[in-house]
Amino acid sequence: MKHFLIAMMLCLMTATSWGQGVSALDQLKANPRKAYGNDYPYKQEDVRLTKAPKGYKAFYISHYARHGSRYYWTDQLYKDLDTLLTTAHEKQMLTPRGETFYGNFMNIKDELMTGVSELTDLGWQQHQGIARTMYNRFPEVFKKGGDVYAISSLSGRCVISMSAFCQELVQCNPKIEIREQSSRFTLDGVVPTDRQNPVKHQFKFARPRFEQHRDQFNHESTLRQDVAARVFASTEGLKSDATRIGSDLINLYTSLPSIGREGMMDGIVSDAEMVDEWEASNLGSYAWVFGPQYMMVPILQDILAKAEAVISGRVKRLADLRFGHDTCIGPLTVLMGINGADRDPEDPYEVKNCYQNWNTCKASNIQLIFYRGKGGADDVLVKCLLNGCEASLPVPTTNYPYYRWTDFRDFYQKRCEAAK
Repeated sequence: MKHFLIAMMLCLMTATSWGQGVSALDQLKANPRKAYGNDYPYKQEDVRLTKAPKGYKAFYISHYARHGSRYYWTDQLYKDLDTLLTTAHEKQMLTPRGETFYGNFMNIKDELMTGVSELTDLGWQQHQGIARTMYNRFPEVFKKGGDVYAISSLSGRCVISMSAFCQELVQCNPKIEIREQSSRFTLDGVVPTDRQNPVKHQFKFARPRFEQHRDQFNHESTLRQDVAARVFASTEGLKSDATRIGSDLINLYTSLPSIGREGMMDGIVSDAEMVDEWEASNLGSYAWVFGPQYMMVPILQDILAKAEAVISGRVKRLADLRFGHDTCIGPLTVLMGINGADRDPEDPYEVKNCYQNWNTCKASNIQLIFYRGKGGADDVLVKCLLNGCEASLPVPTTNYPYYRWTDFRDFYQKRCEAAK
């Protein structure tokens, strides 16, 4: 009976923590740009964190972040729009609104083609802000200085994101010593799926259960065709159809805040229209991050191993920092079950309640904060922050948002083993 009551209490606490959150649709009402999904530029929420239990002090942080805001990841988008707009302009197939957009696009075409995939000033500032917020929130970790280890994918935008973050930490306290590394030797801890990773893994690919019931999700949309019609009087004879053209225009639209070019597509797409499309796009995002979750096991194992080394005293380190991509942090969020992302609902309408694709936004980040008590090496608590906000984990606890390290470690070790 005692064990039953404890189990019921844990379930109630978890449900309560979810219930206290703001619903996904209400979050969109407050900030429509979240409908951009993984194109949403990170913005720190104004939240107050729960104080640590009496006698516990933060001493170590383990972190994984996506690179910050960038230009579009491939030049194909810019090339396709250049060809379409130029052809339509020469054949007088653009609407008056389309002609205005054509001029705007051509004015920045060289910038776009030069900047493809590169970090923008906003991306740099995002990681500066995240680093300073981390320092100010957990001064007891950093105030005496010490060693920090940072690793990055081989991508330039990740390396520069790492540099922005690390420089800001040192600006906060020059006594902090940071070793930065972007190397094939460390890919397993940051992008294990990179083709250049010398360690090869075989993990199963998962399929979310809602896919079997996708036909129950009723969503009819003409937005792509409508967007194309606002720019092109006709698409006859062009290399792409209206649906593909509309998709390209929407992809450009959601990328503009990251490059400081908001406004150049006014009247072509609106945030309100993106909100209307969000739940359908979020379904696609969930399938995309759910499938490769087990491929992120090496990252989770790296988190566990490095934390264990610090907790046991074998390594003296203030923080381990990792800088990678949405293709990793999204599936890692599912693998760890952060805020219920591993719930795998059958009902497609339930997906929005366990995963929101804006949580894989530009500069999205997971922070695990470790607190030491007075009871020895095993008297350690862990708290998870997702994009700076306290997040729930599927680990049993009676003290949310804090989890005992031994419970955390054992739970995720078992999850890693089960994935092989």
